[in-house]
Amino acid sequence: MTRFDAIIIGAGQAGPSLAGRLTGAGMKVALVERKLFGGTCVNTGCMPTKTLVASAYAAHVARRAADYGVVLDGEPRIDMKKVKARTDTVVLNARAGVETWLRGMNGCTVIQGQARFEAADTIRVGDEQLTAPRTFINVGGRAIVPDMPGVHDVPFLTNTSLLALDRVPRHLVVVGGSYVGLEFAQIFRRFGADVTIVEKAPRLIAREDEDVSQALRLILEAEGIRVRTHAECISLAPHTDGVAVGVDCTEGPPEATGSDVLLAVGRQPNTDDLGLDRAGVAADSRGYITVDDSLATNVPGIWALGDCNGRGAFTHTAYNDFEIAAANLLDGENRKVSARILAYALYTDPPLGRVGMTETQARASGRPLLTSTRPMAKVGRAVEKGETQGFMKVVADAETRKILGAAILGTSGDEAIHGVLDMMNAGASLDVLRWAVPIHPTVSELIPTLVGDLKSS
Repeated sequence: MTRFDAIIIGAGQAGPSLAGRLTGAGMKVALVERKLFGGTCVNTGCMPTKTLVASAYAAHVARRAADYGVVLDGEPRIDMKKVKARTDTVVLNARAGVETWLRGMNGCTVIQGQARFEAADTIRVGDEQLTAPRTFINVGGRAIVPDMPGVHDVPFLTNTSLLALDRVPRHLVVVGGSYVGLEFAQIFRRFGADVTIVEKAPRLIAREDEDVSQALRLILEAEGIRVRTHAECISLAPHTDGVAVGVDCTEGPPEATGSDVLLAVGRQPNTDDLGLDRAGVAADSRGYITVDDSLATNVPGIWALGDCNGRGAFTHTAYNDFEIAAANLLDGENRKVSARILAYALYTDPPLGRVGMTETQARASGRPLLTSTRPMAKVGRAVEKGETQGFMKVVADAETRKILGAAILGTSGDEAIHGVLDMMNAGASLDVLRWAVPIHPTVSELIPTLVGDLKSS
């Protein structure tokens, strides 16, 4: 039995930084990583996918070169092996950076292997037993493989295995019309694949407002992506051309046949093999560890950070989990997850930047609202770039004059949304943002104008 002051399970976004804070406070820390350092973001999430987004964007702009007065000879050619090699380099460099940092950290012992609880204060990793009064679970998540008819009779891809491809699929059928599915759909369409999206819900990205959903659908369809919604019953079957995807839709052909199928229907936490029951740690029916507002579990001395706690599904929320836990434990603060204003982005092109409530959520609250919308075609920066698809929208409380939420579906929307996020975090009224003087020409410069146009609705 080896004793530590703290054990961290998982080297994702929260784990390494937490190890740095704990060891900096003089604690002896064990960090256990089963496989790849850096977690989902570094290995199968943000970094590889956004690297692919960049390559796909380059191909898209090359095809549009004539629109900018640039003459290229012939159709751009995609060298998928080079695309993959570039992506792999980005991932490997980031992964190595995390591992090197941890292994060189004074006071931190890195242990590779599967961690399982034997008791609330005891972890087994292979033949080693570790004990500590504090344990932080940071095990992330993985793609769900749904129990749909025929799923085990055909080859299929997940976000992880798709990244291993060094070829462009002839026809990629994407099952799932949310964030992961839409990003990959556009990436591979721009690489030259035929792409069909199959979504069970009546519309894409159903968590967003209907106008956002519809606008994004039109953007994808304009690039030649086929979208099949209302797919109430989806089935898979072998086909001479690859995989036949049965689609029980209210319109369109009953089947979509692809050379490759990507399952992008959600994610699940990596908690099923941790032995949580031996520690008495509570989890919900989907395997997400139950935590309170400070990220503590029901067992004293055990916390859960990142995707596995169900309180956020993003790299930045996982990192903020680390910040909350460290501030409360080491700095005497009382930070709470409920104080976090959620913001995120969908990295299609153009991207969707989102913060706070949707308009639908705000209306459901019953409060009097102010709303404002402006098309990106009225944004000078978008016109200059020749990227005028999408729109900006903000929703505010008519009585408190506080911004409740915003959406920017348009060029640089993922960056421009931070102007609204910062004002919301500062608790400022919309009038403060209205009189800001942003830089011209930017997308952000239209935010004060957008706020100035707020009207009762």
